[in-house]
Amino acid sequence: MNPELKTYLHETIIPFYRAFDPAHQMDHVLTVIQNSLDIAADHDVNHDMVYVIACYHDIGMQCGRQDHHITGGRFLYDDVNLRRFFDESQMMIMKEAVEDHRASKEEPPRTIYGKIIAEADRDISPEIVMLRTVQFGYKHYPNITKHEHIARAYQHILEKYGPDGYLKLWLETKKNREGLNQIHALLKNRKQMEEYLERLYENEKNHRR
Repeated sequence: MNPELKTYLHETIIPFYRAFDPAHQMDHVLTVIQNSLDIAADHDVNHDMVYVIACYHDIGMQCGRQDHHITGGRFLYDDVNLRRFFDESQMMIMKEAVEDHRASKEEPPRTIYGKIIAEADRDISPEIVMLRTVQFGYKHYPNITKHEHIARAYQHILEKYGPDGYLKLWLETKKNREGLNQIHALLKNRKQMEEYLERLYENEKNHRR
């Protein structure tokens, strides 16, 4: 990878994530970068572009969660520093990839780059999915009860990751397929899953005191 580009990304772009919610902190973007590179190894793609897309994929959180995929794509495209490393066509591909990465999107990403970041961002494992769901709920619904938090988390995971959930796998990666199957199995035992969610909730509560 171009060392000058990597330095710019790590010194200027990745630090933005320190200001985001607990589910989208530095550890998240670094994980997505590694996931992206792992998936990209099986495809004929520009790895510098894959790296950039991963760094910018949630950068739009600074303008709010609802449209972060759109604002993030615009932020990437408008970053004049990137134009020292990429041409107009590459900039547009990266912009579209960030726009297309959101899990609720019903249409497939427009390019292989969009599919890579969409899969890399999922990081599907029962532990990570439940933790991020609890963290999001704790931050955005501070006034609901513990019971309501647990019920909300279970319902969200069911609606997104369940057998009939809206999440779609655009690339068949072993890691995400296995993780999704594990979540399906756990959802069948609601009592066990709610007990796990309760432990995560209590840990988050104690951590924030």
